Amino acid sequence: MNLLLENELNSALVAVFEKNGLDKKFAFVKVSDRSDLSDFQCNGALALAKIAHKNPREIASLIAEELQKIDFIDAVSVDGPGFINIKLKNEFIAQNTDKMAADERLGCGEVDDKHKVVLDYGGPNVAKEMHVGHLRSGVIGESIRRIEKFVGNEVIADVHLGDWGTPMGMILAEIIKTDGNLDKVESYDIAQITEFYKRANIRCKEDETAKEDARKITAELQGGNPQYRKAWQHLRSESIKAIKENYEQLDVNFDLWWGESDAHETCGEIVKIAREKGVSEIDEGAEIIRLEESNKPKPPVIMVKSDGAFGYQLTDIATIKMRYDEFSADEIVYFTDSRQALHFEQVFEVVEKLGIAPNVKLKHIVFGTVNGADGKPFKTRDGGVMNLETLIEMSKDKVRQSLPKAGEVEGYGEKEIEKLTSQIAVAAIKFQDLKNTIVSGYIFELDDFAKFEGKTGPYIQYAIARINSVLRKAKANGINFGKVILQAPEERTLALKLAQIHNVVMRAHNEKEPSIIADYTYNLAQTFSTFYNACSVMNAESAELASSRLTLAKLVRDVLTLMLYLLGIEAPEVMLKAENQG
Repeated sequence: MNLLLENELNSALVAVFEKNGLDKKFAFVKVSDRSDLSDFQCNGALALAKIAHKNPREIASLIAEELQKIDFIDAVSVDGPGFINIKLKNEFIAQNTDKMAADERLGCGEVDDKHKVVLDYGGPNVAKEMHVGHLRSGVIGESIRRIEKFVGNEVIADVHLGDWGTPMGMILAEIIKTDGNLDKVESYDIAQITEFYKRANIRCKEDETAKEDARKITAELQGGNPQYRKAWQHLRSESIKAIKENYEQLDVNFDLWWGESDAHETCGEIVKIAREKGVSEIDEGAEIIRLEESNKPKPPVIMVKSDGAFGYQLTDIATIKMRYDEFSADEIVYFTDSRQALHFEQVFEVVEKLGIAPNVKLKHIVFGTVNGADGKPFKTRDGGVMNLETLIEMSKDKVRQSLPKAGEVEGYGEKEIEKLTSQIAVAAIKFQDLKNTIVSGYIFELDDFAKFEGKTGPYIQYAIARINSVLRKAKANGINFGKVILQAPEERTLALKLAQIHNVVMRAHNEKEPSIIADYTYNLAQTFSTFYNACSVMNAESAELASSRLTLAKLVRDVLTLMLYLLGIEAPEVMLKAENQG
């Protein structure tokens, strides 16, 4: 059920336009830019006047006169060159709010064209500890996963591990160089494996022979060398265990744990298809597909390297075929930083050339970086890249400063305090990320985003906890929920803000932009705070008004909780503060 107030208004406008022979494609409203003048505005008269070569105020006045006759409209006026301002009757807004409160989806509808979406996010490489650079893909992808499911689409989330390329050969070569063989591989944990990778990376940059050895081992690994496959399997399983621990802490979830290696057999199919279609060629020993060059040079896609190993792009091309064949995906969306832009441009063009995923919508969403105070990618004090586990623990340490110690509050022992610490810390990290547009980078400032005030995750959690407290007190005082009555301006403003939920969620879905939800959530929490300070529940002038305000408060709590859920954030029942935190 879509309980958008604009629906009623738009239907009324269409009827008015049709009655007066006006093009109904301009018969729609938007939330007013001037809330002091009106609730909604229609700017259609300006476009109509331009087409008809008439005075826009004349057309606007005609429309306004007809709208004034509609029973749920309180007032209509024409402003400026022809803006139509519309104010709704309080009773109509209140009735809509009651419907929202009774609806399990809180008045938010679903998409008309439900389809199957595969989301590719996370994308960590095995044999490396996850670091701050992996944060955004997982956090953004998880939020989009929840939004897509909420609007009615079938969603398959795939972590898509980097587990099959040259870095695997580099690590195996480094272990052999250090130990003489691979006999000790299965004793190494993720920290030791990461150290091997760091050394291998440095060595291959400085030594061409080492780089060539790594290439050869990679080709043999992909070719089925049993010794390399066994060692690789351990590197992969240890890495996945560590990756899952990190994602579990951030409440980032996946349906599939596919990696590049899972596409190996299909890579061979892609090579065969390309040959059959005559789009591949041999160039300096490698098998490639040349791409169209329009405004800029575009490198060819290397399918098979001169050493026989499959090229980097080929695994993504093969994975798209697998997702089409196995899941009948209608849409596949990738989330990476801007460095992958050319890669996916190449991949998508080859997929189209080969016709391996007909009518599948392919989309690559680029996000900005997490930066330090200097505006450059976030580093540790010694200049290294901070691993994700350390980042999460830093956030928890910051939150612990604001919480009471275990046992200081009845019912909150060590387990309960630690759970609350984790919920608040993850909210701080995720909201700080998602309140920014995806394409923008942002400054990671621990002191700012872990605060209980301002545009932060903990502020929203605290707003929800405060409403929970109001609900408990009201129940203890025998106050029940009742029909909404809008008397004070703060009540009316809050009801109108609540009515925007469907538009907000649909915009976030259509634009793949969680910041739209984060922004609305913060504004709703602020609007509630204004209402709460002006309109007492416990000391309301009448029982009916107290019940009305209690219904409004609960609806705000439910909407805020849903919005946080769509951002991948939990809402604790209560929020505690240490005595020195006020």
